[in-house]
Amino acid sequence: MFPIKPDALIFDVFGTCVDWRGGVAREVETAATALDMAIDGAAFAYSWRAKYQPAMQSIRSGKRDYVDLDILHRENLDATLGEFGIADRFDETARADLNHAWEKLPPWPDTVPGLTRLKRKFIVAPCSNGSIALTTRLSKYGELPWDCILGAGVARAYKPDPAAYLRSCEALRLPPSRVMMVAAHNDDLAAARKAGLMTCFFPRPTEYGPGQTTDISSESDWEIVATDIEDVAAKLLI
Repeated sequence: MFPIKPDALIFDVFGTCVDWRGGVAREVETAATALDMAIDGAAFAYSWRAKYQPAMQSIRSGKRDYVDLDILHRENLDATLGEFGIADRFDETARADLNHAWEKLPPWPDTVPGLTRLKRKFIVAPCSNGSIALTTRLSKYGELPWDCILGAGVARAYKPDPAAYLRSCEALRLPPSRVMMVAAHNDDLAAARKAGLMTCFFPRPTEYGPGQTTDISSESDWEIVATDIEDVAAKLLI
């Protein structure tokens, strides 16, 4: 039995709650088929995602003012199309449509049932680097039962900037010590703990595909270590 239970659980989304690799690969391949061409969707998804952290770091470092992730994704999409040598095949409409791939990511099988169980007793909300618009549409697509939308769009800061966690707590009018960050990424939890939040880890060992080598297991003494979101609910709802 977990001794001190939080009032709210805030969740990382990309990778933790939804399968970005599979979802983006599917949308890329669908877009390519419509243009009568073939693309390795998984390879494109990896390349697009690889630009995610560097783009946000320019904002965290103060080199650039905050902009929503939708804008960064679009800039990174343009760069990725260039890398794959197919920029001339995607006009403005096709690029805008493909950028919505991040709003159409499938939840992992345990996500919706686990969140639904947790929601009965706790506030559940995303603490994602996704914008409010992106996270809202993604949640509608996957029927994710959040109580509200938190994270970068509210904080105007990107994780692991402590403001992303602290302003999410402030939005709930809860001290960090009463909020638990839930993620499948040890570095996300390390930043949340440093900001004063409780922490919960479970692995998503296929987030990056069958050869994944990172975040396979817990790397610290997080308050809860589980197997998935349903297991988190089982541990907290005792």
